[in-house]
Amino acid sequence: MPDHTMVRAALRAQRIETPSWAYGNSGTRFKVFAQEGVPRDPFEKIADAAQVHAFTGVAPIVSLHIPWDRVEDYAELAEHARNHGVRIGAINANVFQDDDYMLGSVTNPDARVRRKAIDHLLACVDVLDATGSRDVKLWFSDGTNYPGQGDIATRQGHLGEALAEVYARLGADQRILLEYKLFEPAFYMTDVPDWGTAYAHCLKLGPKAVVCVDTGHHAPGTNIEFIVAFLLREGRLGAFDFNSRFYADDDLMVGAADPFQLFRIMHEVVRGGGLDPAVGVNFMLDQCHNIEPRIPGQIRSVTNVQEATAKALLVDAEALADAQRAGDVLGANAVLMDAYNTDVRPLLKELREEQGLAPDPVAAYHASGHGDRIRAERVGGTPAGWGA
Repeated sequence: MPDHTMVRAALRAQRIETPSWAYGNSGTRFKVFAQEGVPRDPFEKIADAAQVHAFTGVAPIVSLHIPWDRVEDYAELAEHARNHGVRIGAINANVFQDDDYMLGSVTNPDARVRRKAIDHLLACVDVLDATGSRDVKLWFSDGTNYPGQGDIATRQGHLGEALAEVYARLGADQRILLEYKLFEPAFYMTDVPDWGTAYAHCLKLGPKAVVCVDTGHHAPGTNIEFIVAFLLREGRLGAFDFNSRFYADDDLMVGAADPFQLFRIMHEVVRGGGLDPAVGVNFMLDQCHNIEPRIPGQIRSVTNVQEATAKALLVDAEALADAQRAGDVLGANAVLMDAYNTDVRPLLKELREEQGLAPDPVAAYHASGHGDRIRAERVGGTPAGWGA
């Protein structure tokens, strides 16, 4: 049977990173619905992230996206975060929104554009230095829409050269998180389309390059938990971008479409020791709240991850291993299903109360009146986000 003392300790120690861009106006490529009270700058985004941590107790880290979160003084922004009880986490590079990147960034056929993209990636490592952060996250929209548009092997060479230059710039305790995406916006061929491509590049770079698994970036039916188990076993799972999808990269709240999949993923994380901070797996959210309120959406996402983690921790590992060794197919499956079907909400409510938190974080946030205050205070200026 699981050691419940250890289960509770693991849940108390869990840390979940929220994304700055989730607090602004965001949505789909068709429409972004603006909301009142959204942040107007990175300082207000961090203040909103601090609210999520205040009500959940497990979200003390906020990712930045450059240039969306560009400021004059990143050390000042890091100090602002510390003053709000949080800290800056992964720095996400953006080499997909500039007109120059229409045909790609680091794999562009134009050497000038490739240089521009690499310089931006290096500048993001400078932000790591200024904020004391560890990880620079690289995702490339690079690819082609038509057969013959670009030479696949040549583009892989350009990609490898760019990654090697960034890798050489890293400090001793810094890492590259290399993210992959099956398709979009390149629909014929994507330069980093899957975990195998990302893993191969990371192996070539060295131990400071690890893979980021975005749970939305897979073909239907892909066994994401296998990918997680494999990368953990090889010491190359660096981070998750947790979200949920029904069809493609929907960026919905994690666990919304398939909470059982989230449980299965977290089971492999627990099984592979990924909850140990020394293993270095970042549990990050990557979501775009289009119609739901931003801060409550992030709070719900955090609690969804907590619930999946709690269920994964309750799997009877001994009983599961015994059933697997005995070839007891239904018995092994039943062990997993028993844990998944456990209602862990009372346990999480207890843990929150022990930490001086409200048992229902979303209800507590609404009762705090913070949403009304920011709607009244954040009038004028330009709301953060992107248009569509």
